[in-house]
Amino acid sequence: MKVACKQQASVCNLVAVFENSRTLGTTPGPHSADEQPQSPERKLPLSPGPWEAPPVEEAMKPEFRPVSRTYLSSLKNKLSSGAWRKSYQPGASPGPETQEPEEKRVVWELLETEQAYVARLHLLDQVFFQELLKEAGRSKAFPEEVVRLIFSNISSIYCFHAQFFLPELQRRVDDWTATPRIGDVIQKLAPFLKMYSEYVKNFERAAELLATWMDKSQPFQEIVTRIQRSEASGSLTLQHHMLEPVQRIPRYELLLKEYVQKLPAQAPDRADAQRALDMIFSAAQHSNAAIAEMERLQGLWEVYQRLGLEDDIVDPSNTLLREGPVLKISFRRSDPMERYLFLFNNMLLYCVPRVLQVGAQFQVRTRIDVAGMKVRELTDAEFPHSFLVSGKQRTLELQARSREEMISWVQACQAAIDQVEKRSETFKAAVQGPQGDAQESKPQAEELGIRAPQWVRDKMVTMCMRCQEPFNALTRRRHHCRACGYVVCGKCSDYRAELKYDSNRPNRVCLACYTFLTGNVLPDSKEDKRKGILEKESLAGPDQSLMCSFLQLLGDKWSRSGPRGWCVIPRDDPLVLYVYAAPQDIKAHTSIPLLGYQVIAGPQGDPRVFQLHQSGQMYTFKAESEELQGRWVRAIKRAANGWTPEEPDEEDMSD
Repeated sequence: MKVACKQQASVCNLVAVFENSRTLGTTPGPHSADEQPQSPERKLPLSPGPWEAPPVEEAMKPEFRPVSRTYLSSLKNKLSSGAWRKSYQPGASPGPETQEPEEKRVVWELLETEQAYVARLHLLDQVFFQELLKEAGRSKAFPEEVVRLIFSNISSIYCFHAQFFLPELQRRVDDWTATPRIGDVIQKLAPFLKMYSEYVKNFERAAELLATWMDKSQPFQEIVTRIQRSEASGSLTLQHHMLEPVQRIPRYELLLKEYVQKLPAQAPDRADAQRALDMIFSAAQHSNAAIAEMERLQGLWEVYQRLGLEDDIVDPSNTLLREGPVLKISFRRSDPMERYLFLFNNMLLYCVPRVLQVGAQFQVRTRIDVAGMKVRELTDAEFPHSFLVSGKQRTLELQARSREEMISWVQACQAAIDQVEKRSETFKAAVQGPQGDAQESKPQAEELGIRAPQWVRDKMVTMCMRCQEPFNALTRRRHHCRACGYVVCGKCSDYRAELKYDSNRPNRVCLACYTFLTGNVLPDSKEDKRKGILEKESLAGPDQSLMCSFLQLLGDKWSRSGPRGWCVIPRDDPLVLYVYAAPQDIKAHTSIPLLGYQVIAGPQGDPRVFQLHQSGQMYTFKAESEELQGRWVRAIKRAANGWTPEEPDEEDMSD
């Protein structure tokens, strides 16, 4: 009776230490209250003894505490950070009655904790598991398969420790005087500890099943509760006992490390013990990897459930790298639309939140393969923190909520691209990184039809980007070429060509792309006609222009052009000011040769207004800020004096 009481106290104290470790983030010392060195004559029994329930008024009623993924993650972090491998700090010196070699005391502690551990494995396998399995087969109140899933491979673990590990340790300790070593024993048996990986991977699922069937099945609950109240169980929950195998391997490592530290320098067991410690460490890492894999798979499954479990995206080998909301910049609408991205190691899912979130939370609109994808930051004053994702299936202009979030998305996408590039032996060109050309908007000729283009926004043009005829709402409407992304009129896009990125289906394309993709030249092609003096493509970037921005056009002189124009002084024509209706227009409304013009302040007293004056000609402009007005005045004065970019003191004034 005394032995049974001491065993119950030992189990209670051990679980208390486990709970303190959970709440305080500390690791129990090697000589906890439940594991004080005992004399060789005092051995714990292999079986837990009687487990019949005591009177109800004497039974403790422990609170059920589910073990969450957060705790498993904490345990994984302890394993990987080495928190379980802290050096042993010896306590008070033992009294004269316990003067034994330090390493022998550690061996005794290993043996005694193993005896207690085997007793608890017996409780799990031979009592909890067998009683539940017997009831499931007899009454069919709950499935046998559920019981087997809850206890996983606990029977194999119990047999290994009860029939092999513990007897080997016991024999070696009994024969310690003749053979003072345990390193060879642990080396022989340590590889079998990798069987714990299966148990650890199944642990969270087992805990969830246990909680579910405790609520769902009255017979299941009665059996578990009756055994939990028994003397052998120490009035502890089944889940507390199920947690012990998860923490056993780190305990072996801690004790074995202490044993190696206590061995004399010339001890015959030092080399074997060190090799055994390395093998135990490998087994601990194996469990750590199992926890990480379990968390990855569960997290992945939750993501797939939110996406509706579509067959073409559910793949257990995928890894989720990043997810989060973004805004989609529309080429037709002025206000961005709310969207959601899931970035995996091999694909980017562009999703729309469901209004009625019954089942799936998101609907997948587009899947973009990471292989061949490009990502870069966009320079757009109207939509700050925007970036471009260009893939074979589609090209997206997206806006993040902050610059930090935008940089994080670009870096995450680029990291995924780099990993795919490293794995692919046939990848021929380096993927352009976030530091690439921020103004790259024209598709490369070799990519036409192979990669989805970046569509030019409707409001960026007022005329067809091929024939330069102005758009209107009735006879000349806007269309997009599916190969180059240009905004063109119906006449210029009345052609069809097969596009590889769209599974070789015929798509609307402009005449230039049709000629390139099919090799057919139409007799009425007007591509070779001579350009007029105003047919100069607007150059929106600082690399192509000396100065460019929107300016308000004041006075009767601009009645035809409208209240605002896109004004450009190009680098290849630095003495001329071109005025366009929109940044992407091919044909300018007006060109002003600046040589000899005078720049004067506006008559309205507004510091943002300036005028160009020469021989009765007067043009009035208004900038958005006084600083921008000053830059324009300086740029026009230079051009009026005949300054060109080839001369020294070049200054970049582009907005």
